[in-house]
Amino acid sequence: MDLQGKTALLTGGKRIGAVVAAQLARRGVDVALTFARSRADAEETAATVIALGRRAVTFAADLSDPDACTTVVEHAAAELGRLDILINMASIYVQKPLDDATLADWEAPMQVDLRASYLCARAAIPHMRRQGGGRIVNFADWVAASGRPRYRGYLPYYVAKAGVIALTEALALELAGDHILVNAIAPGPILAPPDLNAAEFKAVEAATPLGRWGGEIEIAKAVLAFLESDFITGETIRVDGGRHLR
Repeated sequence: MDLQGKTALLTGGKRIGAVVAAQLARRGVDVALTFARSRADAEETAATVIALGRRAVTFAADLSDPDACTTVVEHAAAELGRLDILINMASIYVQKPLDDATLADWEAPMQVDLRASYLCARAAIPHMRRQGGGRIVNFADWVAASGRPRYRGYLPYYVAKAGVIALTEALALELAGDHILVNAIAPGPILAPPDLNAAEFKAVEAATPLGRWGGEIEIAKAVLAFLESDFITGETIRVDGGRHLR
C-alpha cells in the first residue's frame, strides 16, 4: 500500500501509539485517535501529527461499549473522508491472582482487547471495501504468540490476546478477496511500565537475548512493514528482542 493520502484510526494510541501516529504522519497518513481517559496525551499526539503536515482528530471512546466501537469508526471516516487503516491498540493489562479474580476482571480484556478489535474491524470493513482494500493491524502479546502462558495472574489478558491472534487469522481469510490484509503485532519488552523499579528493569534486559528494551520505534517499524506489504496477511509477528527464545 502506498501510504500517501491514506487515513488511519488508532484505538488506545498512548505512548507507543503516539510514535506510531507520528511515523504514519511522516509518510502522508491522516490520523484519528481514540482515548478512554488520556485526553491530554491524545491531543498532544494529534498536535504532533498536525505539525507534520497531516490532519488529526481525537475521539473519547469507551471501547468496552459495543456501540462506541461502531461510532468511533464512523466518526473517523466522516471526519477524514475515508478509512484505509485500522490499528487496534486498546488494551486492558491488569495482574490479579486467579483466586481473587471476578467476572468483571475476566470481561474487561475480553471486551476491550478482543471484542472491540472485532467490532471496530466489522465497522471499518465497508469503508475499506469502498477504497478497494485496506489494512487492519491488531495487537496481541509475545507470550500469547509463544503459545503458552508464562506469568501467573494474567489469565484473562492471556486468553484475550490468544483470541486476538485467532481473530487476526480468521479475518485475514475472510477478507483476502477484498484486498484487506489483516495482521497482528505481539510486543515484548518495548517500553517499561512507569512503576517498574531498576532491578526489575535490569531483569527484563537480562532475560532478553538482545539485552535491551526495544523502544516504541520498533513497534512503529513493524506496523509500517505490515501496512506497506501487499502480500502478508494472517501473520502475527513477535517484536520482542528474542524474548520468546528463552
